[in-house]
Amino acid sequence: MNHIDQIRDALLETGFERYGDEGLVSQLQHALQCAALASKNKASPALITAALLHDIGHVIDKRFDGAAAAGIDRQHEVLGSVYLAKSFGPDVTEPVRLHLPAKRYLCAVDLGYIECLSPGSVRSLNLQGGPFNEFEAKDFENQPFANEAIQLRRWDDQAKDPNAETEPLDYYLVFASMSLNQ
Repeated sequence: MNHIDQIRDALLETGFERYGDEGLVSQLQHALQCAALASKNKASPALITAALLHDIGHVIDKRFDGAAAAGIDRQHEVLGSVYLAKSFGPDVTEPVRLHLPAKRYLCAVDLGYIECLSPGSVRSLNLQGGPFNEFEAKDFENQPFANEAIQLRRWDDQAKDPNAETEPLDYYLVFASMSLNQ
């Protein structure tokens, strides 16, 4: 079984579970909405793939459930990035790895940003260390793929609509197939 098939199976196996404590959308709905926003914004196939798979760490982590409520950050962005690195390059894995630091960055540099976060995102922000300080923000800005991670983060924040319509999973997996390491 190839990695795309493994990803599809993982998303279909656990993707119908609730998306963290957001409550209104499933993991799969959130992933599809994020990919749809990336596609609508004419992102590259790699960034559409990163948008689709940015939370794959939640899906593959068997100990994810209840971790946040227990005050534990399972670092799904790192788990997901490592998992995806088996088949994808940094144009996919780095935005995935950096999408949580991007939230901390945006909270530090955009005074209105924290106001747009859902209650679940605010709770996880505290677990993840809160907004960056000035030095952390500068360091983040200098990371390769920081801009892509910021864009991914903004789509992530918008992709929580229980009534949103998207293309099916296989539509977005075509972009993932196009983004595979050769």
